[in-house]
Amino acid sequence: MSIPSDLDIAQAATLKPLDDVARQMDLPLELLEMHGHDVAKIELDAIEAMADRPRAKYVVVTAITPTPLGEGKTTTTVGLGQAFSHIGKRGVVAIRQPSMGPTFGIKGGAAGGGYSQVVPMEKFNLHLTGDFHAVTSAHNMLSAVLDNHLYQGNAAGLDPYRVTWRRVLDVNERALRNIVTGLGGRMDGVPRESGFDITSASEVMAVLALSNDLADMRARLGRIVVGYTRDGDAVTAEDIHGAGSMAALMRDALKPNLMQTLENTPVLVHAGPFGNIATGNSSIVADRVGIHCGDYLVTEAGFGADMGAERFFNIKCRTSGMTPDAAVVVATVRALKVHSGNHKVVAGKDLPPALLEENPDEVHAGAANLRKQIENMRLHGVSPVVCINAFPTDHDSEHAAIREIAESMGARAAVSTHFSDGGRGAAELAEAVAEAANEESHFQLLYPDDASLREKIETIASKVYGADGVDYAPAANTSIDLYERNGFGGLPICVAKTHLSISSDPKLLGAPTGWRMPVREVRASVGAGFIYPICGDMRTMPGLGKNPAAHHIDVKPDGTIVGLF
Repeated sequence: MSIPSDLDIAQAATLKPLDDVARQMDLPLELLEMHGHDVAKIELDAIEAMADRPRAKYVVVTAITPTPLGEGKTTTTVGLGQAFSHIGKRGVVAIRQPSMGPTFGIKGGAAGGGYSQVVPMEKFNLHLTGDFHAVTSAHNMLSAVLDNHLYQGNAAGLDPYRVTWRRVLDVNERALRNIVTGLGGRMDGVPRESGFDITSASEVMAVLALSNDLADMRARLGRIVVGYTRDGDAVTAEDIHGAGSMAALMRDALKPNLMQTLENTPVLVHAGPFGNIATGNSSIVADRVGIHCGDYLVTEAGFGADMGAERFFNIKCRTSGMTPDAAVVVATVRALKVHSGNHKVVAGKDLPPALLEENPDEVHAGAANLRKQIENMRLHGVSPVVCINAFPTDHDSEHAAIREIAESMGARAAVSTHFSDGGRGAAELAEAVAEAANEESHFQLLYPDDASLREKIETIASKVYGADGVDYAPAANTSIDLYERNGFGGLPICVAKTHLSISSDPKLLGAPTGWRMPVREVRASVGAGFIYPICGDMRTMPGLGKNPAAHHIDVKPDGTIVGLF
């Protein structure tokens, strides 16, 4: 069966008026702030207004370690949210807003796919209500205040060589990765090296995602560390009088956005923190609204379960106090075959023909990755359900192999065809998730707040990644000591590493053992509320490829957007 393109499907969708979508959620209409006909912001008063309502089951969607092509977490999240109506339940979806950098680059949009999408997908992927622009403006406002502070006499005693705050832009632009500011005459500022990151990598974006309310966001913005004095004392946004203006720019961005799926399931779209150096999860505020608006709140964690889900548990849940009732681990035949070590998948190129041949033995050969990610759910006391995300090129025997692997670990499993069949195709998955979510919860954090930073890093490395130990570069040790001396030791850890392996080495497939995790650098996002050790080369400003999506996106004379995918 030939399926139309995602954009064609989305543009043919019949949308409900957002008033009707809000009524499905029992969300008072006076709490909606309309942005056109098909997007609205939800006033923050909704959190308190609905606080005494029953709490939905809280479900996080994660995955095995993905191939470079991804394994369909967002599509599964949307499809599962739609599926609950097919089993007589009310589902609500909460996901991140995509960065426009990847949308115009190689990855494309992030609205889901096939018949499990958020619509209108053009608005979802382009601007939406301007939250990313607010983050960009607030971040760069602080940059301007910082450089002005240096120019006006530097009362805080910032060491220009220890300034850590850069600038951001929501565009893939490699030429801006490393820059020198302040060039020109004496009136043009203090020359120093700096650079640009993409907006989703901004600490302000992580603050947006992890704030519980407006007062919390204002306090977090004030705690952002912009650099250090020569004596090693942290200098914050509050110290240089930049936090108040940032909060003013971010006030409306803290309100979550309401949209809908192709089947008119309510979707809360909010925040878009980077999945490598930040949490890779949508906002706490959106979840605090959605948890009282249906029977199931389905949210997504970026990348594999060793990354996005671990951060969801140990950073997001630690911060919000909300605890999950079940976790979905998305697995595909092609990814498990890749983990067998017999195939190489490259983004932008056709799949190897041998990968598409029926071979359940190869699925079993790559099973170690799935087993370890199921274990990672159980480390946190959460019931896992394996979603077998079906592709037309799969074979029944290969689906049976994944089900056998899951059941051998005591996990439920369900084949899901939500891409081609929408919510109806995920009904079996919804039933399995409902069963798992009804089990008694035993959620637990991986480490206590009062553990040292090194203890936290080593706990994640050994228990989640399977490492034999951690090797710290001298600069990493110096930073850890500096952070603990400044009082940041109680913060949780967000390890920045490759998403292509459970380990820190993208070449290691499956569930590697006998390796040690190298930490070359450690940075602090004090306002957001985490410390991030860096293992490998993390690009915080992507570049455009030779044939980016930007070459193909256009607008017809009638205003219809084409070329999005």
